[in-house]
Amino acid sequence: MGYPFLLFDLDGTLVDSLDDLAVSINLLREELGLDALARERVAGAIGDGAALLVKRCLPEHPYAPRSVERFLQIYDDHLLDHTAPYPGIPELLESLAGCKLGVVTNKPRAEAQRILVGAGLAGHFQTVVGGDCAAARKPDAAPLQLALQRLGHQAEPALMVGDHHTDLYAGRAAGIDTCFCLWGMGHDDGLTTTLRAASPAKLQQLLTGCSP
Repeated sequence: MGYPFLLFDLDGTLVDSLDDLAVSINLLREELGLDALARERVAGAIGDGAALLVKRCLPEHPYAPRSVERFLQIYDDHLLDHTAPYPGIPELLESLAGCKLGVVTNKPRAEAQRILVGAGLAGHFQTVVGGDCAAARKPDAAPLQLALQRLGHQAEPALMVGDHHTDLYAGRAAGIDTCFCLWGMGHDDGLTTTLRAASPAKLQQLLTGCSP
């Protein structure tokens, strides 16, 4: 199944960033005199941007923008401590060398770009759209539309690849096909998708017809 244009989510799709996010959340909680959360609890809060992540992970503490600012400061220091591509992602991206590829994430673009560079993936993508680039973030269609515009998309088949229901809703809103990644941290909210893949290797097979 060929797609000349593909958009990828970042966290939980291209890279496993859970440990660094969990450490940063728990360092923030420690500063506030709160006990640490299990990494699984943090995983369930990821996918809708930093503000909602902090709000969900500080249920005992009144929400304040300064808490988000402090989290981002802490996370900036731990952005690449453990974050790395999921096994099979480099090979998947190499197999799509003839396609136009973009990243659409709710992370700020600068953080996303640093992660892509640090993970050795930046060279595969022609555009990176962060949560601070468009008028709205996923699940809105706006960041996907911006990425497709930058890639020169007209009416060709396009696919949004992600591990979270926000990716799937955004893909639907943008009028493109969707693929749910079962290896990530999110859930599909019961949505029907064009493709589902249990691993990057399986997705490579679905997209190229060839096993890695």
